[in-house]
Amino acid sequence: MTDKIVEILLVEDNPHDIELTLHAFRKHNLTNRIHVVRDGAEALDYVFCSGAYASRKKDDGPKVILLDLKLPKVDGLEVLRRIKADPTTSMIPVVVMTSSREERDLIESYRLGVNSYIVKPVDFQQFSDAVQQVGLYWVLLNQPPAAPAR
Repeated sequence: MTDKIVEILLVEDNPHDIELTLHAFRKHNLTNRIHVVRDGAEALDYVFCSGAYASRKKDDGPKVILLDLKLPKVDGLEVLRRIKADPTTSMIPVVVMTSSREERDLIESYRLGVNSYIVKPVDFQQFSDAVQQVGLYWVLLNQPPAAPAR
């Protein structure tokens, strides 16, 4: 394992939510290998090693993607659709962490293959606890299958 390997890709445009998430991961000593992207287009470039991330090795991809739905440039549902539609990335667990309580977002996320859907709590302690639980499960406990050939 190298330091370039990312365990968590955080796709979030809200600076406050980014800071809260990073703080929660640090507080619970879950991982230092988090990469943050701030819009859906950058997320797709990162995952598919294109654009600014063309030199990134796909083998250094994330163990889990934490995905907001309400993103600039490309919305979270489209990001999810593309990740799950591609055989080289479809096995990466995607956890939607969003403020959206809309039933249509929940249904569409699961239809597209999301692994988990979490509505962000407003309270900091609840948010921190939710991030800790997500990190513990998806980074430390979950046993993913071997990555398909890319």
